[in-house]
This record gives sequence, C-alpha cells and structure tokens, in this order.
Amino acid sequence: MMPIRVYSDFDENNSSVVAAYRQAVANGARIVVGPLTRNGVSALAAEKDIPVPTLALNIVDGQFAPKLYFFGMDVESEAKQVARLAKQQGLHQAIIVTTNTPLSLRLQSAFEEEWTNSAHGAKRGILREIVYNGDPAVFADIADITDTMMFLATDANQSRLIRPYLPNKLPVYATSQVFTGNDNALANYDLNGVHFVDMPWLLQPDHPAVMIYPHPNPPLTAGEERLYALGIDSFRLVELLVAGNLNTDLPLDGVTGQIRLNGNIFQRAATPAVFAQGRAQLSDAPAATTPAPQMFPGQSTNTP
Repeated sequence: MMPIRVYSDFDENNSSVVAAYRQAVANGARIVVGPLTRNGVSALAAEKDIPVPTLALNIVDGQFAPKLYFFGMDVESEAKQVARLAKQQGLHQAIIVTTNTPLSLRLQSAFEEEWTNSAHGAKRGILREIVYNGDPAVFADIADITDTMMFLATDANQSRLIRPYLPNKLPVYATSQVFTGNDNALANYDLNGVHFVDMPWLLQPDHPAVMIYPHPNPPLTAGEERLYALGIDSFRLVELLVAGNLNTDLPLDGVTGQIRLNGNIFQRAATPAVFAQGRAQLSDAPAATTPAPQMFPGQSTNTP
C-alpha cells in the first residue's frame, strides 16, 4: 500500500486549494484525492494542468483536464434517479414541493430536468409547484389524481411535517434528504409510504458486501455515515485508478451504490427504498439508472 499524506491546512479559496494540490504533486504524490467541498472542487476543476490522476470528492459542471475525476454524493443525481423511478411506475404528472432554499431549488431543478425529458418515453408534465413555508394550508386542495406523483424537494424535518397532509394514495417520492436512520421509528412513522433512494451502507447494513467494512463505533449520524461510506468507495476507486483497471473492474458494487464511469464522473446509482411502519426498507421497484439498472448483491435485478 502506498503511503498516505494528508493536506488540511488550506482554505477553500481558489489559490489556496490549487497551492495545496501543487504542493502534494511536488512532494511526489502519485494520486491526489480531494478537495471535498463544491467550492474547492470548482477551484481545482478550473486548472488545466492536472499531472497525476486526481479524484475530486464533489461534482461540478464544465470542461476538465483528462486526469481529473469526480465522485461525490450530489443529491441532484438522486433527484434524477427518483424521476426515472417514478416514470417506471407509469406516472405522468408531477407535483413538486420546494422550500426555496438553495438545496431545495437544486433538487427541484434536477428533478424537473429529468422528469420532462421525453427521450426515454412519453413526455411528462409538471402539474403544480408548491412553495412550503410552514403553512400546511397550501396542501388543502391536493387530491389523489390518476398517474400523478409528488416530489418532496425537502429535508427530513420538513417532509415529516408535510406528509400527514397528503392523500395516502398519492405516490410520494424524495431523495436521501428524508432519511436520518432507522433508530427513530416514531418520527419516521410520519413518512410512511414515501419512496426515496439512499446508499446500501445505511439501508443494508447487514448485507455481507457491506459488513466486510468496519463501522464506526459509536455510530455516527446518518450524514456522517454517508461521508464515511464515501471514503470507503473513494479508496476503492483510487485503487482502480492507480492500477489502471477502470475498464475491467467497473461497474463497482459500492457501499454508496453501484458506481459507473461516465466521462470523468463516477456516477452513483442509489438503492430504492420506502418507509413502512416507521422504518426504511428496500423497495420492490427496480433501480433506475443510466445506462443500466442497478444490481447491488441481494437486490432485485428485474428490469422495467
């Protein structure tokens, strides 16, 4: 195993990130991992001279140096996967709930982009967009509508407040933002019936492919566990980059999901789940990925 050196004494501004990267390369790094934040990754992505394989732990748009790769937990990809899952269930109209926060608006935009994309079938429409500011009266006229689903571009606390005001038969979808773990069944009862996607690390902790990696003790929060799992899969991807085995060892069944390489981006397909009786459990719905369905060991591989 190659020695690991950590560089942490830098800010997330452009010059500081690039300077730390240059220092790592000058010190003989054969591969560089990081930075983690979106701003830090954007700063590094603007550089054209990336001399060694580099794995940035976030995802940004643009044109990049050939040796710069991206891997992260971007929720926009989850929102697009949720849209594909809902399409596979034969739903044709969507009601979107947003809170107008930057994260909520990013989720809304990503979902709408995928939902209205007619390249893979009949065109889907946005029936309504609702801004939730804490007043449940905005849901007073929501009814069960044939072939219609609701997408919650909201976090767990907001989704728990919203769900009881929605018709029980209305299909409701969300991202991993609604899942904070299965240790609080009472709070999760308010989310019963909500479909979402998250990583096997949290949804399948007893699966052999997950159990081979040590879990933190004491347990971390759900958000911290996701970062921990990101570290596991990032290390596995680094091994592939060093060995030059990207063409032979991908897709990778990771603890964060199935991982494929699309251009310079390692795309992660999360696991479909649904809340039932206060707990998140695997959904019967097939995973919706591009270009192929997810096949995490022990999970359904039925194609739509």
